[in-house]
Amino acid sequence: MKETTPAFRFGLVRHAPTEWNREKRIQGRRDVLLTPEGEELARAWGQRLSRLSWDAMCSSSSQRALKTAELMNQHLKIPLAADDRLREQNWGSWTGKTLAQIQKEAPDLLRRQVQSGWRFCPPGGESRNQARERSMRVLNDIIRDNRGRRILIVTHEGVIKCLLYRICGRQFLPSEKKLIQPFHLHWLIYEHNEFKAQINALPLE
Repeated sequence: MKETTPAFRFGLVRHAPTEWNREKRIQGRRDVLLTPEGEELARAWGQRLSRLSWDAMCSSSSQRALKTAELMNQHLKIPLAADDRLREQNWGSWTGKTLAQIQKEAPDLLRRQVQSGWRFCPPGGESRNQARERSMRVLNDIIRDNRGRRILIVTHEGVIKCLLYRICGRQFLPSEKKLIQPFHLHWLIYEHNEFKAQINALPLE
């Protein structure tokens, strides 16, 4: 009887809250520290996820994500690596602003960008397609090098959406129903040469 190769399972988690999250400011590539409450949440997430079996963890190299991963790893105690390709989408000159500010300063440009779906690209930044391609390369490298079958990925909301939405057939348009709930683990499963998604698979709180 032919033995079945086990699937690769990637658990996707967004970093814990920062002060800019509270202020609804766009963080993009900017390094922003976690709030004290965010640090406590990260420790609690690590304790909750320690009930599952993990081979390793890979984090965005942004400070807010890497700190989240390090605090989680106080409980998980697994190999941890940082990768620049898991950083948030580059929001260019819109970094540090709120959507309300952008709406006031450049309403026509914002409207065109929001309606462009996967081609959405802030001035001086990168598109969602570009963010998806670079972050997907991380997963493909892990699969190629066989670094483990259960890998925890700590990254950003924009990256998580890019990784999951294409698999779910989403166009990234404002008319689409919201899929991702905050403070949840999502699964990306690679089996039989294809990816499938399990969204909002496990609440972290």
